[in-house]
Amino acid sequence: MLPTARSPAVKSDDRTKLESADSHALRIACGAANSIAFVSGNFNVVHPGHLRLLKFAAEQADLLVVGVNSDTAPGVTVPQQMRLENVCSISMVDYAVSLNVPAETFIASLKPNVVVKGKEYEHRDNAEQAVVDAYGGRLVFSSGELRFASLSLLERDYTDADISAVTKPLDFPSRHGFQLAQLKSTLAKMAGMRVLVVGDLIIDEYVTCDPVGMSQEDPTIVVTPIVTKTFVGGAGGVAAHARGLGAEVRYCTVVGDDEAAAFALESLGQQGVRCDHFTDATRPTTRKRRYRALSKTLLRVNYLRHHAPSADIQARMLRAIEQALPSCDLLLFSCFNYGCLPQDLVDAITAKAREHDVMLAADSQASSQLGDVSRFKGMSLITPTEREARLALNDFETGLAFIGERLIHKANAKNLVITLGAEGMLVHTLRDGEFLTDRLPALNPSPKDVAGAGDSFFMSSSMALRVGADIWQSSYLGALAAALQVSRVGNSPMTIAELLSEIDGSGFDHD
Repeated sequence: MLPTARSPAVKSDDRTKLESADSHALRIACGAANSIAFVSGNFNVVHPGHLRLLKFAAEQADLLVVGVNSDTAPGVTVPQQMRLENVCSISMVDYAVSLNVPAETFIASLKPNVVVKGKEYEHRDNAEQAVVDAYGGRLVFSSGELRFASLSLLERDYTDADISAVTKPLDFPSRHGFQLAQLKSTLAKMAGMRVLVVGDLIIDEYVTCDPVGMSQEDPTIVVTPIVTKTFVGGAGGVAAHARGLGAEVRYCTVVGDDEAAAFALESLGQQGVRCDHFTDATRPTTRKRRYRALSKTLLRVNYLRHHAPSADIQARMLRAIEQALPSCDLLLFSCFNYGCLPQDLVDAITAKAREHDVMLAADSQASSQLGDVSRFKGMSLITPTEREARLALNDFETGLAFIGERLIHKANAKNLVITLGAEGMLVHTLRDGEFLTDRLPALNPSPKDVAGAGDSFFMSSSMALRVGADIWQSSYLGALAAALQVSRVGNSPMTIAELLSEIDGSGFDHD
């Protein structure tokens, strides 16, 4: 489900806070809303019980208005202004008002479609009942779902990166003659780099659920959806990450004629990514929906089609890329093998990029689908998983070091990193005809969500190579980026400030 039109309350946005109970002004502010829900109370301390009630109320109408009782109301212990600010900070509240008249008086003037009170009031006398009956509204009693987890805690999974679990081994930099402080200068050089990303656009949806239990009729896990978050993923995520690290980014992709494409293009535009998109009505924009409970993914559902875009669309893509190449420093193929990059188009783009002496790097993912990363020839860097590397060679028996040597020769790549998930990565390079390899462990052994880890590694290590870092420094910086990415849920673009904070933080491993 894509984001709805509900406008979140913003503490600094005056439209979410009215200093007095001016129902006329509020009606104007609500505009053409089809329905309004109203809740009132003291809200001395906002606790999970309040959040359950407010979530229930928000689900009953298009807009949620909350009245905060005056300082003279029974039970009030905190000044009204402070309580109003607290209510304004709750994302599901659209408008909060200082309620300095009885609630029923305000309700009679505002005429909300639904008035919600706690379940404990159901068998009491309620002055609001006669008022809502008079204009045809409803008075509803509910305290919300008892299983409902605090939305503020859920939000932290998506917004707060927990880098406390990140460890930074010092033996790897020591072996390759660099210090962590050098990574800061590498990051600084990335600012203003001109990056062109080409590849599949994916919309990632996260549906966070409360686990209810096991169905008694059949062995089925039962959950209740709580909140949905939507991110731009796939090659779009790579483009957003590059922009977050200060690059000037241009992104070329194929999209469907649908709401998902509109959401992605708007989001990328707001982040400063310039998009050359080509609409193919026969291919809906790829969406991946993940259902999560208790910080674990239970199920992923993919909505996609794999066929290649038409010859006309491929030709228009190539023309757009050819026009962008003269002002490009780095071209990233971010392929998820969903049809966006057929071989003829890859070969044509590669040839044009070489004419302009543009550095090339490629990542070809094959998790639930098949792909061959070796079809991207002559790259400065390729970054397959172990499975992707073995698929490219049809070799599932020989040792990883030999797999790396064979693949780097088959793809004619300068550098190769085979990512191993929780076991870290193997870094391979050819130097003066000699094949060199080393292992870098995973820097975050306690990931919240592994989605986007490979994208962030691929992007940041490729950009580091482009500004002159060697493969060892580039891989280490990429590993830090991946560790940061998996420390939160969802493929949110990282920033230079976050990486600098991670580099400066504690967590050194001297073993």
